[in-house]
Amino acid sequence: MSSTATSPRSYAIPNSVAIKTLGLIKHPEGGYFAETDRQTDQVPSPFADGAMRPLATSIYYFLTPDEPNGVFHLNKSATMHVLHQGRAEYVLITPGTPPQVEKKVMGADIQNGEHLQLLVPSGVWKMSRLLPSDLAAASASESAAKEHTGCLITEVVFPGFAWEDHGFLTRPELTALFGDSEEAKEWAPYVKKAE
Repeated sequence: MSSTATSPRSYAIPNSVAIKTLGLIKHPEGGYFAETDRQTDQVPSPFADGAMRPLATSIYYFLTPDEPNGVFHLNKSATMHVLHQGRAEYVLITPGTPPQVEKKVMGADIQNGEHLQLLVPSGVWKMSRLLPSDLAAASASESAAKEHTGCLITEVVFPGFAWEDHGFLTRPELTALFGDSEEAKEWAPYVKKAE
């Protein structure tokens, strides 16, 4: 795929090939994933009251035009994100008074502030989404462009991922963070719906 005027693009693997070849399935957070490693060595997690966790775990995580965003969630462990192809915006909310909101784009255009790696510390809410401009460009062009729009990364969680250390942001938690502000309204669509 050719590069855009504002951002170089690296997109070697079409979406359907990546999903099939890497064995990706839908993730409860949105997007697709496959666990690729779970270390057998255990360590006491400083983020989970010393509970024993794998040294590290890793997954592929993939956003595509049909699964363009995740929902806000929090891991007690730290998570390193490493880009393979495409780009996506990460919204990070660090609780506090007031909460700190950061937006970072994972992508290949490092000369213009995009990131090949992104570390999200313990206790930070995060959500990822394809950029609206990328989705619009894919929709406006031939269907083949949708096969080359998305973001494929590896996530390494350390100490390793455990569902007990994970949580989805709820509407009451969003209200506690932002009240009835415009920011609360902006982020409300990215809160997982109650099941």
